[in-house]
Amino acid sequence: MKPVTRYLIPALMGLFTLQSPDAGAALTIYQPNSHGKSLTTPVAWGASNNVFFVGAGGTSPSPYTAQSDGAAVFGVGLGDPKKDVGVQISITSIDISQWQEYSASFQLSRDLGNASAVGVGLQNVMITNGGDSGKSYFVVYSHGVQGNPFIDKTTRESKLTYSIGAGTGAYSKKSPADILHGKGTYGTYVFGNVAYEVAHSFNVITDWSGLNLNAGLSKTFFISKLPIGIVIGVADLTKYSGDGPRLVISGGTGFPF
Repeated sequence: MKPVTRYLIPALMGLFTLQSPDAGAALTIYQPNSHGKSLTTPVAWGASNNVFFVGAGGTSPSPYTAQSDGAAVFGVGLGDPKKDVGVQISITSIDISQWQEYSASFQLSRDLGNASAVGVGLQNVMITNGGDSGKSYFVVYSHGVQGNPFIDKTTRESKLTYSIGAGTGAYSKKSPADILHGKGTYGTYVFGNVAYEVAHSFNVITDWSGLNLNAGLSKTFFISKLPIGIVIGVADLTKYSGDGPRLVISGGTGFPF
């Protein structure tokens, strides 16, 4: 399994939920804040409402090597998840050193009300020759926790969000190197993430990818009203997979069209 599939594609997809505008939520419902909510796992709030996004990320070192790896992504979010369904479509360069291998990912999202959503997706469908990773399917439920202790009084947004889901591929199957090093063949299939806004500036995040535990921070900056989302963290905090902790970082932006 290529590191970009395991670490970067889900993280990059999670960033672009930030650009989906809130379509008329009731005053008593506090929507999730605008910072990233996962490191390596999907969230149900997919990009939608005619948004274009771009981003890039990297991991260092890659598992069982001394080298780094990186990926870049661009895509669109269409549809209205409050009225019907949101559709997120993206193309990922899974080898930015050569820009020759590309895959596609898709996610359908539906707003359930009460700051909750459900999403289903398909990641890493190869559209060029090359690539050594298989497709991943997933379903995920996300929620922004309501209640006074979890509401930012300034932004009127939920500070605490969580997601729980299940998937195949990158969320269930360990790499050949893991198997060779006696780490087993399969993960838990179940993944999840929790994000909490510790200050009026950034989220602290932890997630279980189905293969390992990860933790980090996320922040959204605005440059001339253009949002720039950054996520940085440490992956593989347990010995369940991989050969030790590694840095994971991703960033991106999106804008309506």
